[in-house]
Amino acid sequence: MSNKNQNVSELRQDIVSKNWVVIASGRSKRPKTYQGIKVAVLEQPKKDCPFCNFDKQPDTHVTLIHPLIPNDPYIAELKKEGNPLPTWKKEPYSIIDVQNKFPAFVSDQKFTEKQVGPYKVLPGFGYHEVIIPASHNKTYGQLADSRVKEIIDVFQARYLALAKEPHIDYISIIHNHRPEAGASVAHPHSQLFAIPVIPKDIRNSLHGSKKYFAEHGKCPHCEILEWEREKKVRVIFENDDFIAICPFTSVVAFEVRIYPKLHSPYFERIEDTEKINLAKALKFSLNKLYKALNDPPFNFFIHTAPADEQNHDHYHWHIEILPKVTIWAGFELSTGIEISTVEPEEAAKLLRDTK
Repeated sequence: MSNKNQNVSELRQDIVSKNWVVIASGRSKRPKTYQGIKVAVLEQPKKDCPFCNFDKQPDTHVTLIHPLIPNDPYIAELKKEGNPLPTWKKEPYSIIDVQNKFPAFVSDQKFTEKQVGPYKVLPGFGYHEVIIPASHNKTYGQLADSRVKEIIDVFQARYLALAKEPHIDYISIIHNHRPEAGASVAHPHSQLFAIPVIPKDIRNSLHGSKKYFAEHGKCPHCEILEWEREKKVRVIFENDDFIAICPFTSVVAFEVRIYPKLHSPYFERIEDTEKINLAKALKFSLNKLYKALNDPPFNFFIHTAPADEQNHDHYHWHIEILPKVTIWAGFELSTGIEISTVEPEEAAKLLRDTK
């Protein structure tokens, strides 16, 4: 049967990157189909979990820890998950930041640039840390607001500390959930990478934001948010400081982005009162995805202006949450154009309506 009279897809262009995406809802079943996705489960009981047993690992290098005070209700909550209660030097904690034992970047080497044929080469200089809440079983979307805020506290504290280190130009904070999204340990955790270069996606986003600002006199993300708040069809959450949307140019089905409502280039400058509202936005978004899509694999990361001491006032930091509900195939790999099979308008409605 011919589809010539049916609107099976639509090309949409991102106003910052100028990249195109394909919204191909004609290739998909209805959004609720994704509620039945079957995903791999990474089984790892607490007794075998490396993140629950740091006291048994004397070579652990702890960079930051939030101890639990006596009678904190979180202690009883953690005990319900079964013993042992996560401790460091026999003291229970709510969250801990440690150096990754299998780092992608290390700082104990000389930072020297060299030329190899036509290529520039730098050592793998930098920092690679793991941020680990105490709960072995609960995803971030299932934690209390105060515990998610505590995670954001650690993100900010470690960002500020590492941004002062020599040669660090960018700090990436990421979270992988489930093996399909790159998680090799079942215990929910995030990672931080501090590196001496600015990644391609960030460079492109900075360039696009700067160009748009020069041409239109305003931040492109602020313009996006103004339009989204007016239309309301892709907004899934909003409070005084933050808004969560399924972007018009979603690169994957059910993508969610969380933005500060007021223009801000730098995540690390977030105020304490803003952090609790960010925690609420992040928890809400992750919990909706958890319920609507049957706890899917996902990645989230913070996109923020670099730590390179340059002026990036045209940029607008945000969090991107990318569920893994489809697989890149030949078209995506050969063109760099993603095909999203659920309209973001439909995705947002399903997330809002999910109880």
